[in-house]
Amino acid sequence: MLLMACHLAWAQTFQLRLLNHWDNPNGTVERGFAGRSIWKWDEIPTGKGAMPKALRERYEEYARINQAYGINGTVLNNVNAKPMALSTAMLKKTAKIANVLRPYGIRVYLSVNFASPKALGDLTTADPLEPAVQKWWQKKAKEIYRLIPDFGGFLVKANSEGEPGPMDYGRTHVDGANMLAAALAPYKGIVMWRAFVYSAKDKTDAQKTPAQLAYEGDRANQAYEEFVHFDGQFADNVIIQIKNGPIDFQPREPVSPLFFALKKTKMMVEFQITQEYTGESVHTCFLAPMWREFFDTLAPASGQASVTDLYPNLIGIAGVANIGDSPNWTANDLAMANWYAFGRLANDAKASSKNIAQTFLHDYYHTSDPRFINPMTQLLLRSREAVVDYMMPLGLHHIFAGGHHYGPEPWYAPRGTREDWLPRFYHRADSIGVGFNRSSHNEPCLKGDAGSNNAGQYPEPLRTLYNNMETCPEHLLLWFHHVPWNYTLHNGLSLWDNLCYTYDRGVRQAQEFAETWRAMKPYVPADQYEQQLWRFERQAKDALWWRDACLLYFQQFSGQPLPPDSPAPHFTLEQVMKYHLNMDMYTAADPAKLPW
Repeated sequence: MLLMACHLAWAQTFQLRLLNHWDNPNGTVERGFAGRSIWKWDEIPTGKGAMPKALRERYEEYARINQAYGINGTVLNNVNAKPMALSTAMLKKTAKIANVLRPYGIRVYLSVNFASPKALGDLTTADPLEPAVQKWWQKKAKEIYRLIPDFGGFLVKANSEGEPGPMDYGRTHVDGANMLAAALAPYKGIVMWRAFVYSAKDKTDAQKTPAQLAYEGDRANQAYEEFVHFDGQFADNVIIQIKNGPIDFQPREPVSPLFFALKKTKMMVEFQITQEYTGESVHTCFLAPMWREFFDTLAPASGQASVTDLYPNLIGIAGVANIGDSPNWTANDLAMANWYAFGRLANDAKASSKNIAQTFLHDYYHTSDPRFINPMTQLLLRSREAVVDYMMPLGLHHIFAGGHHYGPEPWYAPRGTREDWLPRFYHRADSIGVGFNRSSHNEPCLKGDAGSNNAGQYPEPLRTLYNNMETCPEHLLLWFHHVPWNYTLHNGLSLWDNLCYTYDRGVRQAQEFAETWRAMKPYVPADQYEQQLWRFERQAKDALWWRDACLLYFQQFSGQPLPPDSPAPHFTLEQVMKYHLNMDMYTAADPAKLPW
């Protein structure tokens, strides 16, 4: 199963090509769908004892795969970091992992908790301007590099979703990042400071205008607002790590406007390889086309310039890993294609999705037979768009079930939950229409008419393109606009009819994927065939679940019937609203344990 594509011939677009493991010290993996963490901390000795042979061999295989894919670094632990990651005992274990990965050109990095000086009991504060705190980090850096001379640096999630950070002390992102950068600078280490930030509380202020409140209340605006004013103030070894879209790894998002805005600050893009929002390890969703959209927006495919020619300060790429201790690494064999695609695009941002898919299928399944390669290439290339169609077409986003994000729940609204964690905050369905008004002008929407003017954060010509309902690309229409149900799209049909037909198309495609896979039986080992068949059949059923749940829910607001040639729902709205997937039973590496 090991892909040994020759990465030496690739262009190596980005200097930093890193996996980010969201793995916890207790072996769990946040948004992990392939079993438990591969980092078996309890089995790694802190003293001079050797790492267990089986564990070492597993890490060597992991390193060989990453080397083959052109990946040159790995962050071992969750961005929601535990302070214990910097304890001496854990650092000694980390050094043993680094020793295994080093011969393959893989450097080790750590996510760090900003409050570590205080949390580990050494100080009473983590204020970045306190000399004692600065000395603590300097001493810790010295300890790390004594154990791991080629240690890469720190990844930091600060003042986001309750994580500690410099603003706890009235300081700024610049204060926090530059303090850590100064501690690492003598060793040429870097600080990757995540731009995934949004207010810990809903913003309300009676003194502000509706337009101001709309702008500040839109999470899509906040990373831009937090960082654009600091452009040029970060130390040279600080890199701002920005998610590809402005919200949170949705099946489709526009490019984060922050990539266009930062001119004097080093940046790296963060993709999510693990399929938190695209069917986890059950659904097949080849992500290369999604990532191609990102690169082609920054550097249009029609031009000759590469993304790094146009954005020379975009120096790195990070991918949230989809790896676990499943025997085949990612539980779903075809999810390996996303690990591979990430590596390919990290080295050659102009690589085509088709070539990536073909190469993966050839190398992973050890065949050149066109009867397998051709239909499976087409399946992979269609899979991401199919997922968007049966989950959230036309720019809909964040209408998942709460917590596990596997199924649909556009009605999810537990009492006491902050508004911008609820699907209704994003779809804003009412009797007039649906969608989030992110334009600069008033449009009918659920809570007032003011647009959030997220479109205004983009440079021209994107600003004008996105700001106008008539010119906005229809695949992003409901991302940027609250659109009337009877609004006519370019094909001459109403928004409601287009929504119905798009969901129908997604269901058909998922069903066709299962049929395609059944025809692949002669070309795939029996156990791999059966494991994948179960997943394709489940994906087709889930597509129906998504279609019925979303159309029946939104039909309450549109008041319109399904088109005459649209299939009747398989479920009632009452049935889908009562169904709750028990994710405690969900173990992707063992499909027999799934609750359906």
